[in-house]
Amino acid sequence: MPPLDTRQIDEIAQRLAMTLPPGLKSLRNELADNFRAILQNQLERLDLVSRDQFEAQAALLSRTSARLKSLESRVEELEAQQRQRG
Repeated sequence: MPPLDTRQIDEIAQRLAMTLPPGLKSLRNELADNFRAILQNQLERLDLVSRDQFEAQAALLSRTSARLKSLESRVEELEAQQRQRG
C-alpha cells in the first residue's frame, strides 16, 4: 500500500474541526486530533494500491487478455485442421 499523505489527512481533520458549532471551539484541537486518528486508522484498513501498481496490473491484464485471444484463435485453427483430417 502506498504511504498515506499525512498533509491531506491533517487538512481533512482541520476542515472537520472547523465545522464545529461555536460552543465547541475550545475542543477544536482535541477533536481535530481525534478526527486525524480516525481518518488515518480507516484509510490504513483499506486495501489500496498506488497508481503505478494499478497501471502495471492493468497493463499485465491487457497483455494476458491479448495472449488468451491469440491462443484461443490458435486452438480453433488446430481443431479445424483436426476435423478436416478426419
